[in-house]
Amino acid sequence: MRLVLLGTGTSFGVPQIGCRCRTCTSADPRDRRTRTAALVEAGGRRLLIDTPPELRLQLVAAGIDRVDAVLFTHAHADHVHGIDDLRAISAREPGGLLVYGPPDALAELARRFDYAFDHTAPRPGTTTPRLTAVPLAPDRPVDIAGIPVLPLALPHGEMTVYGYRIGPIAYVTDVKAVPEAARERLAGLEVLVLNALLPRPHPLHLSIPEAVAAARAIGARRTLLTHLTHDTPHAELAASLPAGVEPAYDGLVVDIGGV
Repeated sequence: MRLVLLGTGTSFGVPQIGCRCRTCTSADPRDRRTRTAALVEAGGRRLLIDTPPELRLQLVAAGIDRVDAVLFTHAHADHVHGIDDLRAISAREPGGLLVYGPPDALAELARRFDYAFDHTAPRPGTTTPRLTAVPLAPDRPVDIAGIPVLPLALPHGEMTVYGYRIGPIAYVTDVKAVPEAARERLAGLEVLVLNALLPRPHPLHLSIPEAVAAARAIGARRTLLTHLTHDTPHAELAASLPAGVEPAYDGLVVDIGGV
């Protein structure tokens, strides 16, 4: 099984527009963060998680020319506003592309991007994404493109987002907490991807200290922090974290043998 971190930045991205801080002007390529997304590959099948605004650039940089399905965590702009880039993928699929996620998020996407879901033939000479929404229920395992997926409902302030356990990997972003019931579902992980927004508390996201505490409670062999801001340069953050916890970066590839 392979995990590719396509984007690891907060909703502003890094560098941030108009900012001249030490992270935004850093020469370290790990400090250049596009909006958050990931790809999981197993048995030749690929699941894309979220469609951020830079999706085309992310897929081209990673050499990804197709995906078999898309998982959405929620419908915030930084996670979905690259959805039109799925045209290049769905156009090559005879039946279009299945997209999965929380029912309310999929309903919002169908309202906001109705042309991608209405299955109306586009005007000759033009293209649109051809997407079919498949709502998921939390804590109910589902087979997606031949890959077992467990959706988990998690708090993002007052709203609910989905995290996903995919075999030995879990992807959990934009959460304020990981409740005990979810932690039980995440036992025995090889790799956990977990959001860690800032060094200080935030009302919607885990802070870096809160993420470290959650990582310890979950006990994955390796935890990768994502959805990071320009507050802390990559190298400095990496040096401050305990063993087994590290900042992710755009383009990071993790292979898990024997899966």
